[in-house]
Amino acid sequence: MYAPTALPAPVSAAYSYCEAVTGSQARNFAYGIRLLPTDKRQAMSALYAFSRRVDDIGDGALAPDAKLARLEETRALLGRIRAEEIDEDDTDPVAVALAHAARRFPIPLGGLDELIDGVLMDVRGETYETWDDLKAYCRCVAGAIGRLSLGVFGTTAGARDAERAGEYADTLGLALQLTNILRDVREDAGNGRTYLPAEDLAKFGCAAGFHGDRAPEGSDFAGLVHHEVRRARALFAEGYRLLPMLDRRSGACVAAMAGIYRRLLDRIEREPEAVLRGRVSLPPHEKAYVAVRGLSGLDARTISRQSTRRRM
Repeated sequence: MYAPTALPAPVSAAYSYCEAVTGSQARNFAYGIRLLPTDKRQAMSALYAFSRRVDDIGDGALAPDAKLARLEETRALLGRIRAEEIDEDDTDPVAVALAHAARRFPIPLGGLDELIDGVLMDVRGETYETWDDLKAYCRCVAGAIGRLSLGVFGTTAGARDAERAGEYADTLGLALQLTNILRDVREDAGNGRTYLPAEDLAKFGCAAGFHGDRAPEGSDFAGLVHHEVRRARALFAEGYRLLPMLDRRSGACVAAMAGIYRRLLDRIEREPEAVLRGRVSLPPHEKAYVAVRGLSGLDARTISRQSTRRRM
């Protein structure tokens, strides 16, 4: 790895651009990323900025054919980054920053190919019959981000079960994505997208979809939400096993990001129909509290003790 030394001016400017994108658009992730040392914060911002570009193509107003073309152009750019064909004075700051980050850290750039694959599924309007179907999508758009992030974080020397770190990072990504899906259920419906498994929607009388601020007539919407919340909580519990494997500041970053989403999940569980009235969010002071809690290492120590008890 590169030592954290002074960067060439074009690279420094590229990272600054990516950090500005992250600070302005990563409503929840920015709280965790700020807790990292400079080199890791820069690398995570580069990953976020590239991922944001991919997501914006999928969510934008272009026609489907144009989106497909833009996504393939972005995949070609990723290929150039992987082949180390991006010069420091390239006009694309995100490419410059990500290329530098990939030289600094063992980032598995194939995870960004998976993200593109997931957004292609969105563009094609795919729906999901079962949880296993949805899980495959979530692994592309969120589990892959967990594994990419682990390439930046690394694991501490001698960490127990470190060979499973990638699995836990992937699972934590799934937990965050399922929380996102619950939070955005009405917004996604307005955009013509349905993510929750069709078999779950049918089971709870919600197959008609969500097109207003009330649940479908005769449905058990609260039952549906609580069913998915239990699934997300199980994923969080599994994914949190990653925390004791990370150094203090990387663990704080993960604990802050995941902690914000766990609190969102708590709010959704308490008032399921709130997600039909608008986007559920946390106030800034509560996000800041979660970040401080992560920096204290409390979550990592708690998970470590629980893991120790399970092995006894």
